[in-house]
Amino acid sequence: MSTIRVVWGSATASTEMASYDAALADAGVENYNLVTVSSVIPATADVEAVGTAPDLGPAGERLTVVQARATVRSEGRASAALAWAQSDSGNGPGLFYENAGEADPESVESRVLEGLAGGQTLREWVFDEPETRIETVRGEPDGYATAVVLAAYGESEPIC
Repeated sequence: MSTIRVVWGSATASTEMASYDAALADAGVENYNLVTVSSVIPATADVEAVGTAPDLGPAGERLTVVQARATVRSEGRASAALAWAQSDSGNGPGLFYENAGEADPESVESRVLEGLAGGQTLREWVFDEPETRIETVRGEPDGYATAVVLAAYGESEPIC
């Protein structure tokens, strides 16, 4: 059985890319090439909210993720949220949904849960109660702020 780790981070920096890279570092996934997938949790996976990723393999490898990301300029607020639910008491397939933006955490959480509920209606599975993780950061004058929440699928894999 593989493990999907939910990780999160936030940061501020002088450029948009630097704030994103620093937020990934805060989550422990800065050294991987992230490959984004849509949202389905395999039936064989355990989902664990861990905060910061452990060592998932050598630097530069590919890491499969579902990612919520928000970046704002100046003194705005970036909020990113990831919600998930599995079926069969955590032993069946499930879904991730992500939402992010320049909004308060409550609004982002409401939107991500609404999206998850919509995705659940498209499937004939009986879902457990959803879980959520929200990351929020306020920007600074003349800079950027980024919040991320990611679901990292298993270990990294070589690209070439």
